[in-house]
Amino acid sequence: MVTTSDIRNGLCLRYNNDIYKIIEFLHVKPGKGPAFVRTKLKSVTNGKVIDNTFSAGHKLEDVRVETHKFQYLYNDGEFYHFMNEADYTQIRLLEAALDRPELMKEGEVVTVIINTEDNSPLSVELPASVVLEITATEPGVKGNTATNATKPATVETGAIVNVPLFINEGDKIKVETVKGTYKERVKE
Repeated sequence: MVTTSDIRNGLCLRYNNDIYKIIEFLHVKPGKGPAFVRTKLKSVTNGKVIDNTFSAGHKLEDVRVETHKFQYLYNDGEFYHFMNEADYTQIRLLEAALDRPELMKEGEVVTVIINTEDNSPLSVELPASVVLEITATEPGVKGNTATNATKPATVETGAIVNVPLFINEGDKIKVETVKGTYKERVKE
């Protein structure tokens, strides 16, 4: 059992007969009335995101989890396949268990969170940022850079990311995986 003071991003807990992962939280102490914690919870079984507020000191049932490094192998349309780097066993997960599957490229090493009670995978965490190559984008218009103007660009995994106008096809960019946004251009 944990209390609201133990809440942190990534904590898995049992709530409403399902297992949820905390993706955002905010401790609030209003001037009048008791403190509370505003949370955003993501179901690890179906991917549904709900907002919930817990009063201060509320007891929650946490789920014991382990993290393991897995390598992303491929996607067969319905399932995403991963291989454990320690013992080479393979698992497959539905897209709902993944936060941003469109940013994963084959061979990427990710962290898989596994429930220790029944050894079932709960969710997949990508690295903080990934380097991807631009495969398609419009050419930038010269002289149109006085503002923070952006344009859509397709990266090698098929995801569409808004990038600055000076980015061209073939450039490599760093993408922040939490928000799926452009971070910087990578020189290699």
